[in-house]
Amino acid sequence: MDRDTLYSIGELARRTGLTVKTVRFYSDKGIVPPTDRSPAGYRLYGLDALARLDLARTLRDLGLDLATVRKVLDREASIPEVAEAHANALDVQIQTLGLRRAVLRAIASRGPTTMEMDLMHRLATLSRAERHRLVSDFVDDAFRDLDDNPEFVALMRSALPELPDDPAPEQVEAWVELAELCQTADLRIALRRTAEDQAQKPSPQGVSALHDALDQAMRERIEEAVSAGILPAFAEDASRAETLGGLYGHAFERADDGDLRRWLLARLQATTDPHAERYWHLLATINGWPASPTLAPVHTWFTTAFAMSDDDDHQGLMR
Repeated sequence: MDRDTLYSIGELARRTGLTVKTVRFYSDKGIVPPTDRSPAGYRLYGLDALARLDLARTLRDLGLDLATVRKVLDREASIPEVAEAHANALDVQIQTLGLRRAVLRAIASRGPTTMEMDLMHRLATLSRAERHRLVSDFVDDAFRDLDDNPEFVALMRSALPELPDDPAPEQVEAWVELAELCQTADLRIALRRTAEDQAQKPSPQGVSALHDALDQAMRERIEEAVSAGILPAFAEDASRAETLGGLYGHAFERADDGDLRRWLLARLQATTDPHAERYWHLLATINGWPASPTLAPVHTWFTTAFAMSDDDDHQGLMR
């Protein structure tokens, strides 16, 4: 063998820019095996050692472990295969780091106790399947033995939390609160009551769009008063409530009901239960959905207007 083409560890280090210690380490690990030995017993390396060292350094800089680097250099695995596998592994790492960052941001803004912080971390790091299972178990428990409203139960099962790979701190906080809310009896009772109420008073086909339109019309009429903190104060407002109440009753085929007011307020109350509203708000935050407008102002407006109308009727009888 032509010893002019062989290099000592020191020469390899100078040619590659690596330290002698690093070259010796790679040699000891079999990444760059010696080609020969000098008469004094020192290790000597051929030209291929330069290429192996350059490739080994590149792969290590990309984060591959020594065992994988050796497989590539020994052609036990191709570079494209290794690159694909490593890229997939990095995807998982990036997702994990993004979630950790979001949890830390949420902790920084929330200032939880040690126990709360541990709960936040454990809940946030649940897998997608585990998050779905938590909500599914809650739905199973809330609607056990309820067969009258399968559409509502199906809606609950289809609307599951989808925490993104790189969530914002508010999404982590929303998920933690949602998971805690699903453990409460108040939410189970509220949602079951809504399902039972809908089953007892089914809406005719095509009414939901009209229902939404009426909601929007009422919001537009009361938005300014609600935002200013002003409640209706004149008889004409009570009259308007009667008119809108009649529209609601007609939409739900309840116009002939003698106790329309009680039905309407009960219906709005079921829709605006604070626990149920909070559940849907948190779910929208987690999934990045637009927040649904609350019906609470509508309920307040109707309640106040109807009460004023009753007072006016009472005063008229007294005159």
